[in-house]
Amino acid sequence: MKDPTSVLRSATRRAKSDVANKLVSMFLHELSRSISQNWKIKVDGPEYGSLVRQCFENRCPYCLCGLAETTHVNEHLDGMNRYRAGLHVPGNVLVACRKCNGEKRRDDQQKVLSLAPSGWASFLSHDSESCPSACNTCLYWKSVWPDPADRKAIMRENLERIQRFRDQFAEFRAIQPALMETLPLVLTKLYSDCQAFAESEIRLTLERLSKESLVRN
Repeated sequence: MKDPTSVLRSATRRAKSDVANKLVSMFLHELSRSISQNWKIKVDGPEYGSLVRQCFENRCPYCLCGLAETTHVNEHLDGMNRYRAGLHVPGNVLVACRKCNGEKRRDDQQKVLSLAPSGWASFLSHDSESCPSACNTCLYWKSVWPDPADRKAIMRENLERIQRFRDQFAEFRAIQPALMETLPLVLTKLYSDCQAFAESEIRLTLERLSKESLVRN
């Protein structure tokens, strides 16, 4: 049986982490709006949505399932977190099935990637040859395409298709190298500062309430 105090502390740490991650996401959305406000194509406009669905034939860009037959979501190729530093801009947003969106998070949330330089490319590089046998992402792709040769060929084709799609957006290509060099450090500091602020405010508020309670008693 777990110690109740330990469980409470763990829950508090998770809550502070959730708050810090939310702040990082909010910052990336605001940065995205600032950067792309004068771009010709708007990421949330009908033109971009039609372009995405046309380029991928209304299929998930990862597993190729038909989006009309499954639950689908907006997907950020480079995840909007402190490790991947993705933006909500044309060239980084696709429509994917909810299953792939969830499975891809394992790569997106790793601080260091070993299979590819980006989360989306890493997700499509789990070909069961470079990972431990228990790798959950490799097991996922095995369930999608059981035949090893077919799986490897299709994943390679999907990698190339997504890269060709990204190459269409010159404005995104122009800013991406500089952002990927600077943003992770900025976001790591923002995350750390938010954690420190939360810890300080919680402690000060508890101390104030404790003193007020003592005065009343």
